[in-house]
Amino acid sequence: MARRFPPRPRKPGYPAETMVHICIPCRDEDRTIGVLLWKIREVMLGMERDFHVYVLNDGSGDETRAQLEKYRQVLPLTILSEEQPVGYGRALEKLFRTAAGATRYPKRDAIVTMQADFTEHPAGLRALVRTFEGGADIVACKSGGESANQPWTVRLARRLGRIALGRPAPEDPGIDPLLGFRAYRAVVVRKALRAAAGRPLITTDGWAANAELMKVLAPFARRVAHVPLGLRYDIRWRGTRVRVLGTVRQILRVRRVSQLEAEGHGAA
Repeated sequence: MARRFPPRPRKPGYPAETMVHICIPCRDEDRTIGVLLWKIREVMLGMERDFHVYVLNDGSGDETRAQLEKYRQVLPLTILSEEQPVGYGRALEKLFRTAAGATRYPKRDAIVTMQADFTEHPAGLRALVRTFEGGADIVACKSGGESANQPWTVRLARRLGRIALGRPAPEDPGIDPLLGFRAYRAVVVRKALRAAAGRPLITTDGWAANAELMKVLAPFARRVAHVPLGLRYDIRWRGTRVRVLGTVRQILRVRRVSQLEAEGHGAA
């Protein structure tokens, strides 16, 4: 059973602050997940924000589960598990549904998504949360430039992926739709889940799932903002899982679905 971490006491007359629910899909990341969780704890305590971390262990074959168990006692952590890998998209949706169901104040609280391999550094949480608290319903990231350590397959897949997606939507000014480091207002997620009426929010995998999620949630947001993010490839230990052709195929699927939906709305 997970240890309970009560919210920090508030001074009388002071409004409650944002509760940040951090969702992390994770598979075979035993060398980075522990350090990542500790850094998240450090950043969130430094910001004096209440937070809860949800990690889905997606059928890991290494020591990821054992690493996660070590951190139950030092930060508010919920561990979800899959016996066999289900993929990034399905893992992300399960985390979304768990976090959206756990929030007590959906109009105030944030649901943050990030990766477990340290390419998205927890230091970026500061800008993400503060921009969210400035009134945005979704805070996404724009690329801060290509890292010198970025594998060539990642660089190529990102370039082709952006081409495959086509022109950015009006609600996505400057946003890199393939980056998954984002903050969503919990009420936006709940509205999207109600509108889906039991259907999955995410039908694609990998980076395409991030692009699909933005298209699904943006219609329920009043304001979408962005912050710069520099990706890190000098910290993680494992090689990239990106497959160029597979990534492009998934992204083209997102584009086709979006076009069909637009045509359907136009006919209606």
